[in-house]
Amino acid sequence: MNGFLGEYEVTLDAKGRFLLPASLKKQTGEESGSFVINRGFEKCLGLYPMKSWEPIFDQISKLNDFDPKVRSFRRYFLNGATMMELDGAGRLLLPQNLKEYAGLEKDIVLVTAVNKIEIWDKVKYQQFFETFSPDDFSGLANEVMNGKPDK
Repeated sequence: MNGFLGEYEVTLDAKGRFLLPASLKKQTGEESGSFVINRGFEKCLGLYPMKSWEPIFDQISKLNDFDPKVRSFRRYFLNGATMMELDGAGRLLLPQNLKEYAGLEKDIVLVTAVNKIEIWDKVKYQQFFETFSPDDFSGLANEVMNGKPDK
């Protein structure tokens, strides 16, 4: 299977580090522990193992730089993107600017999202699901998986 599965609650220490759960580390297959972290589409962070980041970056680098939409997309998507590695204890240190962007303080949730790991503030992540009903999810699933809105 290509991709990651699971949801993990972890805690940031006083320096902004968290321990990458062993089962998640195993799924990423990153022997070196090299990752890229950036801003997510929502108020979360995206953590990409290098094997996931490289094809995305390659695709972005081939986009037409003369297109203003491309330049805007690159600026936003790559804004704050940072290479990072696991320390000797298996922890990752979140950059302060990205931590502030996502509102991460102590309790966070690592959520797998196929080729990346989203990092959410625990309360914001819970609120997301509290405002999303089963009917909303059913309609979204139908639209996304079938390619057409439910009427």
